[in-house]
Amino acid sequence: MTIHIKNIEQIRAAAREFVNKIDDRRIFAFYGNMGAGKTTFIKAVCEELGISDVITSPTFAIVNEYEMPSSPLHLPSSVYHFDFYRIRRLEEVYDMGYEDYFYSGALCFIEWPELIEDLLPADAVKVTIQVLPDGSRNIEF
Repeated sequence: MTIHIKNIEQIRAAAREFVNKIDDRRIFAFYGNMGAGKTTFIKAVCEELGISDVITSPTFAIVNEYEMPSSPLHLPSSVYHFDFYRIRRLEEVYDMGYEDYFYSGALCFIEWPELIEDLLPADAVKVTIQVLPDGSRNIEF
């Protein structure tokens, strides 16, 4: 499936469409170049899920946890947002206990999954954000 975002004003509608397609999938691996909008899109998705926390990239913390006030679409109440950009060795991911997150049944949104690809569950959904020449984005999953 492809969602096209012409401009930032359309991001919430695109996030809503994405949320409506989550179904029973839990692990989403977001691929895209630096500046493609991975964090911005994940923030919009979290807002569509009803999360009122301040949503920022967990670049230094590696993982942020958000709680949904109510569970829309029968989703779990926790969302884990990962940013593995600063990971240098897979041992760092083992040390943080990634299995506890990935296999918890919670939603997991992962930025820079290419750095931990060997650890991604087989059912992880690949989400690619591509910046087009006109500045618009295609989100494919």
